[in-house]
Amino acid sequence: MTSYQDTAEPHLAYLMRRTALPMPAQFAISFAVLVTKWSVRRRSRQHLAQLSAHQLKDIGITTHDAYVESTLPFWRS
Repeated sequence: MTSYQDTAEPHLAYLMRRTALPMPAQFAISFAVLVTKWSVRRRSRQHLAQLSAHQLKDIGITTHDAYVESTLPFWRS
């Protein structure tokens, strides 16, 4: 029988065989992912706020929905 690790991409199999990272490294990676997520949200909301009514209609969002989403703080999803 073939296991998932045998059929996975070589780099994924390598990552699955590795030991867990030390706690400070796990914390640093988690923090970096969180800050990146916040940055993407902030940028996306800024761009959303700049779209015209016609552009919002093209993507299926009302002006009110765009306003509500664009005024949310970056840490709220």
